[in-house]
Amino acid sequence: MERQPSQENGKPRTGQEFLTFALGSEEYGIDILKVQEIRGYEKVTHIVNAPGFIKGVINLRGTIVPIIDLRLKFQLGSAEYTAFTVVIILNVSNRVVGAVVDSVSDVIQLDPEEIREAPPLHGDLDTRFIRGLATLNERMVILMDIETLMSSPDMALVADVAA
Repeated sequence: MERQPSQENGKPRTGQEFLTFALGSEEYGIDILKVQEIRGYEKVTHIVNAPGFIKGVINLRGTIVPIIDLRLKFQLGSAEYTAFTVVIILNVSNRVVGAVVDSVSDVIQLDPEEIREAPPLHGDLDTRFIRGLATLNERMVILMDIETLMSSPDMALVADVAA
């Protein structure tokens, strides 16, 4: 299936593309250029003493790939693995990692002026990984900075596993 660039007022749009996915009742987006492939959830090999959000590793065509459950990472409740659960294989900071999400929605294209800065929030809420917010019709999409998330200090074990 070949995607045509979307048009607005007869002119092609030149914005950035994001893969959107669901975690619980929220919709998130990540830079499509970071996505290597999308796979169904499969059994992982567990790593002893790994944080709870690191489900384990898989062997992807000879590459050992750590698998992170984003629902657990963001403390969004227990994860239920269904037929819709997928693993987004990402290439970030020269590492291949997998992110478990509830489901993948679609690919959207956003112009820079359509992306709003996340409002400042106080308390224990960590917004370092939120790149911005976008509204599409009635949908609010939280745009994640997946590079910053996967490179954060609390993910250091992921770098060790992938090495």
